[in-house]
Amino acid sequence: MLSYNVAGLLRAAPGTKRVYPVKVADLPIAEDLELAAPITGEVRLSTTGRSILARAHLDTAVVEQCSRCLAPVMAPVTVEIEEEALPSIDLESGRPLTFEGTSDALRLDEHHELDLGGAVRDAISLAEPIAPLCRPDCRGLCLVCGLELNERPDHAHPDEALDPRLAALVGIRDRLGH
Repeated sequence: MLSYNVAGLLRAAPGTKRVYPVKVADLPIAEDLELAAPITGEVRLSTTGRSILARAHLDTAVVEQCSRCLAPVMAPVTVEIEEEALPSIDLESGRPLTFEGTSDALRLDEHHELDLGGAVRDAISLAEPIAPLCRPDCRGLCLVCGLELNERPDHAHPDEALDPRLAALVGIRDRLGH
């Protein structure tokens, strides 16, 4: 659960904190991104006098494809979140509140609930690895036939007829012993 009622915290003295453990089994992240493990960690909420400061340290894993061999990979993801959430309703009078220059700030709903689901989704999406690997020494796929080279490290193809314009480069390669 990533939604917290903070009415009591809004009434408390500035600096008052609450810590909540997090264990969320499933949270839709994005169309092309799926969780491979529950989201675990903790959320620390504190009042500033005018707002709620939410800090979270969360761990999970996402389902990816190895960028070299295309095998399924479970990529670990750790995110740190720090968000200020402003109330939308005055706690005592029930009147709507407005704050100058805070149009993009996280807002509490009319029931003084803080929903961190969107912030967590965004943080996980941004922390997604760019080029995940199934293992550090992944050899990838054969450029000629597409065979996975991790399973057949001795795989090779006979040299094809070489373009005569590249003959000088082959000579250099042979002299260097590659």
